[in-house]
Amino acid sequence: MKQADLFEDLLASYAACSGSLSNQALYGELARRGSVEPASLGRTVPIGRSGEAHSPVKRRIRWHQQTLRALGLLERDGEAGRGHWRLTPMGRRKLTPAQPGKVLVGFSTDLGVALWAAAGDVFAKLDEPIVLCLSSLPYPLARPRAYGNPTAENYVDWACTLLEPIAKHLVPGGSIALNISNDIFIAGSPARSLYVEQLVIALCQRLGLHVWERMVWANPCKPPGPLQWASLTRQQLNAKYEPIYCFTNDPRLLRSDNRRVLEAHTRRQLALMESGGEQRTTNYGDGAHRVRPGSYGRVTAGRIPGNVLSIAHRCADKEAARREAIAQGLPTHGAAMPLKLARPGRRSLWRLDDHGQGGRADGQALAVHGADGRVRPGSGEQVPRRAGVREPRRDPHAGDGVAHGVDDGRAKARRRTPAVRRSGQARHENDGGAAQQGRR
Repeated sequence: MKQADLFEDLLASYAACSGSLSNQALYGELARRGSVEPASLGRTVPIGRSGEAHSPVKRRIRWHQQTLRALGLLERDGEAGRGHWRLTPMGRRKLTPAQPGKVLVGFSTDLGVALWAAAGDVFAKLDEPIVLCLSSLPYPLARPRAYGNPTAENYVDWACTLLEPIAKHLVPGGSIALNISNDIFIAGSPARSLYVEQLVIALCQRLGLHVWERMVWANPCKPPGPLQWASLTRQQLNAKYEPIYCFTNDPRLLRSDNRRVLEAHTRRQLALMESGGEQRTTNYGDGAHRVRPGSYGRVTAGRIPGNVLSIAHRCADKEAARREAIAQGLPTHGAAMPLKLARPGRRSLWRLDDHGQGGRADGQALAVHGADGRVRPGSGEQVPRRAGVREPRRDPHAGDGVAHGVDDGRAKARRRTPAVRRSGQARHENDGGAAQQGRR
């Protein structure tokens, strides 16, 4: 009996009941779900100083009840009698916040481990080399989403504090890639906040990082906005992109490799290579670009992608997760990062020997499912080995922690993610516009 599975099934048992559930009925339901063996419920052993016979399995189940009660998700049903419990209103509609100071394993596979905790509780005590941190920090929205966010005024200090232990343990040439919002506005004005520029400068000056790439996430499905300044006053164009900043601690040793994300050549380019390249001589832009016989004739494995990523925020992976959450009666995340956005950055920012496929694994890869917040073994299995993710917990003073993960190199057993309910105060990965409505 795995603790994570029991916790998940215990919650699901109460959620499936319209009213309260007696302990005896709960034991039966857990047995029906396969969380416990029916025969184990009747086994007793001497426990405590008195040596009285009790069921260890039932004691563990009741221990989980008390945990849910302490989190405000479970309450006694006094009218139904002793031993009857039910979910609180918050327990039925919210997700459970991670407990301060506690680091729990959500699930693990051969590819890594997902941790559920506050970022500060994980990385402040982490003493492992880090190859990559890929994340979408909470956006400083004027109207926070249910999972909260820091304000634009305290954003720089908050982000630097959050990322400092990660930057400290970056291997030489390791990267931190951050997707942030470009659509945060000064209150009552179409003028954009300079928090992005201030953050970039602060990360370089305070943490010793260098900007080595600025990518553009062009989202063709992004809703119209900012509504006030584009649709009403008509002063601006609709916002259709968000920046992704890539930082490193040592540009000379940068581990990025674009050969890992090459795209297929077009038929025209393949024909040009097969013919030996250009057969003409010309130049463009007053000689800035020259074409000579043989140009573009060398056969290559593929074309190098541009740094403008045109990716819709809707994707099959997200929709499948959303349907699964709804089917289980769980809240959905309205600002999940599309897998296609994380995939190219994750692949290009890794070296083969960073995850043991071309040599010794010399560092941890923190595959952060940035604006996502929901983590499933299915998505984790597409991340190279020695990678992981950390479920977020909201920082009560400044929004939330960033979702990260670590792999201790020993995560082999597969464990399903517990459907751990958290309060809206615990959600963190943010996105969207600012005073306007909009999503990333």
